[in-house]
Amino acid sequence: MTDAASNALPAAEGHPGHLAPDTVVVSAGRPERVHDAAVNPPVVLSSTFVGRGEVEHGDRAYGRYSNPSWDPFEETLAELEGSRLPGLVFASGLAAVSAALSLLPPGGVLVMPQHSYQGSLAVAGQLADRGALTLRTVEIADTEAVKAQLAGADMLWLETPTNPMLEIAELKALTEAAHAAGALVVADNTFSTPLGQRPLESGVDVVVHSVTKYLAGHSDVILGAVVTPDEALRRRLVEHRSLHGAVAGPFETWLALRGVRTLALRIERSQATAALLAGRLLAHPGVEAVRYPGLVQDPGHERARAQMDGFGSIIAILVKGGAEAAETVVEALRLWVPATSLGGVESLIERRRRHVNEPESVPENLLRLSVGIENPEDLWADLAQALEKAQA
Repeated sequence: MTDAASNALPAAEGHPGHLAPDTVVVSAGRPERVHDAAVNPPVVLSSTFVGRGEVEHGDRAYGRYSNPSWDPFEETLAELEGSRLPGLVFASGLAAVSAALSLLPPGGVLVMPQHSYQGSLAVAGQLADRGALTLRTVEIADTEAVKAQLAGADMLWLETPTNPMLEIAELKALTEAAHAAGALVVADNTFSTPLGQRPLESGVDVVVHSVTKYLAGHSDVILGAVVTPDEALRRRLVEHRSLHGAVAGPFETWLALRGVRTLALRIERSQATAALLAGRLLAHPGVEAVRYPGLVQDPGHERARAQMDGFGSIIAILVKGGAEAAETVVEALRLWVPATSLGGVESLIERRRRHVNEPESVPENLLRLSVGIENPEDLWADLAQALEKAQA
């Protein structure tokens, strides 16, 4: 760890890290405050580090084990999630997912939402095909149905809201049920970010992030991260990262930390715009249905309101006219960017079933909207004209 932890600011009661989250994103992971010190941590471009004697766990030693440029980001993420141990940065979100799945015993039983991120489902499915695990997919919003699948399970994978259906899992109840069944609980917190919810507070064992998305926030890095307050689990995850080589570049990690500095402002803006757009889309004649937890009509609204600090910046809509009409909307847009991924400053839109790995239960006419920080009226005007063209 760096000296940044010793520079913690005074306590703000009731929040992990003792500071409000919009302060943590700015203040955490800073260098020691000494005369003429840099305000920002440096980028350390070195593949190896000076050392003598036996290499022990925690030694820097080699760039596959650790890098000083990782430390500030890992400490900041841990403080945001409410972990007493630093997080772990990985080369990609899927590298972080793979590391978390490595905590399963050989042939273990994994319970996973049927509408998880398709990359997570693909990795789990591949491992299941090889006999490395048994996969049970569930409707994660149906708490009782999930509990019924936990008998004999070794891990419960939570994603809430789900990608791209925006279903809301009952975090605390499912975590308690999984622990009672003897299962570890992993939560993918990419959509919500630690500003929207902190799964560790509900007893979750491991939190996974695609840092590529909201944390970095500028569509310019590929990174992932894992956070756990359990020392034994963290040591296993460190070993997995070191041996499998899914290590992050120092410059990419530095960029991610720079992105985190504006996370609160970006989320505040994009979330407010998402709420505005979701309401207008709900009333639009060219839209069959809207999923957004902030809508009182949404099936997950009450649950989201109870366990989240905000409803997020992702909207899912079903376009009248099927897949062809949905594609017409995408093609007609001029401000929204037709692209995969999410969480950047620019607004992105995508018909998710264009991906061959997307579950068949995801409707062909579903568009996932990642709301950025542009002017809300400009975003709406672009959506409205595209929807009109699709219905013409």
